[in-house]
Amino acid sequence: MANPASVTPIAAAKPASAAQSGLRWLWLAAIMLILDQVTKIYVANNFTLHESIAVMPMFNLTYVLNEGAAFSFLSEAGGWQRWFFTAIAVSISGLLLYWLRALDKTQKLLSVAYSLVLSGALGNLIDRVSYGHVIDFLDFYYNDSYRWPAFNIADAAICIGAILIIYDAITNKDDKTSTQDNK
Repeated sequence: MANPASVTPIAAAKPASAAQSGLRWLWLAAIMLILDQVTKIYVANNFTLHESIAVMPMFNLTYVLNEGAAFSFLSEAGGWQRWFFTAIAVSISGLLLYWLRALDKTQKLLSVAYSLVLSGALGNLIDRVSYGHVIDFLDFYYNDSYRWPAFNIADAAICIGAILIIYDAITNKDDKTSTQDNK
């Protein structure tokens, strides 16, 4: 059994400056946020609602509005969900900024993951506050028998970021070492 005084805490000390933290990756969040907003504005200005353009087999650009969350969850709830999801997005964004600030600059994978999720949360937050709904347009399907719910760049960034967070949790050697030291 390890001496409790010699056990390294799992959470590292906060980096000395923002430049030495995961906040260095906010540029990625900004680029993804701009890409998300530019594509949504393009679709809203150049498509009519529910218009669909075939881009390639199994992929269309289809302009739809989503008043709910992922897969239109709670889209028919009567309006309260707009502010509920707004509050969640603001809370998650604040938490992600806090976590980015706490990360050391060497933790690149987790910094990228948090930045992607942050950009997605902010992208959909902007839509929700500005329009009362989220603009979706990426439409994937298979043989007209299976259609994935339409989504946008923000949703993709959130999903990719979440996958990277899970990957980091599974493969992070520092946490595994600390856990073994505690036994």
